[in-house]
Amino acid sequence: MAKKTIAELDVAGKKVLMRVDFNVPLKDGVITDDRRIVMALPTIQHVLDGGGSVVLMAHLGRPKGEPKPEFSLKPAADRLGELLGAGVVLMATDTDGDDAHAKADDLQPGQVLVLENVRFNAGEKMGDDENYNQTLASFGDVYCNNAFGTCHRTEASMYAVPKAMKEVGKPAVVGFLVEKEIQYLTDTISNPDRPFVAILGGAKVSDKINVIDNLLGVCDKVLIGGAMAYTFSLAQGGRVGGSLVEKDKAELAKQLIEKGGDKLVLPVDTHCGDDFNSDCNKQVVKAGEIADGFEGLDIGPETAKQYAGIVRGAKTVVWNGPMGVFEMPPFDEGTKAVAQAIADSEGTSIIGGGDSAAAIEQLGFADQVTHVSTGGGASLEMLEGKSFASVDLLDDK
Repeated sequence: MAKKTIAELDVAGKKVLMRVDFNVPLKDGVITDDRRIVMALPTIQHVLDGGGSVVLMAHLGRPKGEPKPEFSLKPAADRLGELLGAGVVLMATDTDGDDAHAKADDLQPGQVLVLENVRFNAGEKMGDDENYNQTLASFGDVYCNNAFGTCHRTEASMYAVPKAMKEVGKPAVVGFLVEKEIQYLTDTISNPDRPFVAILGGAKVSDKINVIDNLLGVCDKVLIGGAMAYTFSLAQGGRVGGSLVEKDKAELAKQLIEKGGDKLVLPVDTHCGDDFNSDCNKQVVKAGEIADGFEGLDIGPETAKQYAGIVRGAKTVVWNGPMGVFEMPPFDEGTKAVAQAIADSEGTSIIGGGDSAAAIEQLGFADQVTHVSTGGGASLEMLEGKSFASVDLLDDK
């Protein structure tokens, strides 16, 4: 999936219309985690250093096609201004209206304009609002996709706008963030150093059926944890107590067990509690032997030890989904053991977005792994082997 990057263009005097993922968590209007903004910086800075200017498109939350103050991108624009320096970042009060037009027209080399939340406009989700698409397309001489977190979507700023720009001969390329995600989530996985091990956790088998199916075809081992392990246990006739299970997916789990053979590795024990809190009564039991009144909340110590051993011997590791309720000690032990083993591994380690990324950051191992993805849903779909229309349409090398 070799796409042209922003580094291959001369951006001097050019306005680069860049889609970024600034969908950051807010509490009382204050950003609680600015990682997505920080990860976009190298691409933005590259354009500024090259004598260009940048018009940023992004979304925040789900305002459903109308302006809502709580979903304004102003906190993200303010934070970007702090990171880039005083006077560099401007903010438009709309996406494609008079203020955006005026500020985009007056933008000077070395400046960044943040448009207001693209999802304030119904045309963003519809994708077929020609006036909206053409207006945004007119704001740039170059289109740059630097928003991996939304690469699996075909909203206007991801697909229709670059398509409109390409139709009039404007370049459409990837930024460094998307380039890196493609490199690790597609290229590394398509030609991995072996042994290649995947660790999949989370609540639902249904969310990851296609991922498991795809990875069983390319991995040497696929390790299962999280609540979805109990659906596999149910498929084997085990007792799951009050654990979170998908009874209607037991047959699918059974098929995956049969397909996976010894490649698919399931927990051998389970850490249980009689309530969903840290102070509950706890017990460790063999997998498939969870008593009534108890629920599985983490992989057990034997499973953690076994999984850590497999991971340490791997040359390529992909991890998506925690092993248990990692936000609630002591049911974070399984996730901790796996994260520590990944950090200790000398192979290439790729952490899927979402809870896995949060866990690796929270546990302090982010700087000891090869790559932490910025996109939960996008990374999952890439692990399924899906192609992305919003990336496919960009210029090839």
